Amino acid sequence: MNQLFSVEEKVILLTGGCGILGACMTKHLAKEGAIVVILDRDPNKGKALVEEITGEGGKALFLLTDVLKKEILEANKTDILKAYGRIDVLVNLAGGNQAGATIPPDKTIFDLDIDAFRSVVDLNLFGTVLPTVVFSEVMVKQKKGSIINISSESALRPLTRVVGYGCAKAAVSNFTQYMAGELALKFGEGLRVNAMAPGFFLTEQNRALMTNPDGTPSPRCQTVMAHTPFGRLGKPDELLGTLQWLASDASAFVTGTVIPVDGGFDAFSI
Repeated sequence: MNQLFSVEEKVILLTGGCGILGACMTKHLAKEGAIVVILDRDPNKGKALVEEITGEGGKALFLLTDVLKKEILEANKTDILKAYGRIDVLVNLAGGNQAGATIPPDKTIFDLDIDAFRSVVDLNLFGTVLPTVVFSEVMVKQKKGSIINISSESALRPLTRVVGYGCAKAAVSNFTQYMAGELALKFGEGLRVNAMAPGFFLTEQNRALMTNPDGTPSPRCQTVMAHTPFGRLGKPDELLGTLQWLASDASAFVTGTVIPVDGGFDAFSI
């Protein structure tokens, strides 16, 4: 069997692993034979996800965390090393948006809630930086590891409304490229840092923006689909191929990339 894309027995950490996209990724990687460590702030969802995975013969561990508190992440690292002795892949999924950090059509930049903006930047940017710093230290000692950040279509081009989220994700893309050079130049070619930039997928954080109360596509969603060559929103499992490629040795010479998974949205203009 060709093992090029194998993640079997790799210890893969996923921050924010209980969300819609995170749970989809976590379950897929477990089915592919990885040992998944779910780092999330929701113990009920985390424990339920572990039970589902282990019930199907997979290997999973849940650890309560806060991606904005380095001391908690350090404690998580200690527990992971005690359980498995290594960290092969880190997927930085934790993130989100707030209404106050957006600008709807009936408001302007002068209505922006700066505290909400700061909170969104903290969660998306520092919630990527801190886990990267904590867990990459293990990878440096191993001289091998893959970090996969989650950027966004809003980082590639400014989208209306989501000013706070877009700025934060643009910073994540920049940090991804910076860390690719930092780790490879100073610690060796076995260390890779890349990012996925999902296009438009329906999640809990954007559901109110993308759907009407009756579940039908909102005007914004219709506009998005009109500018997506595939003519629809993405499905969570359509992120899995890119995820597995970046987590496996198939992408051994790939670092510093930000890969759109967007049905052609970024490539399309009118």
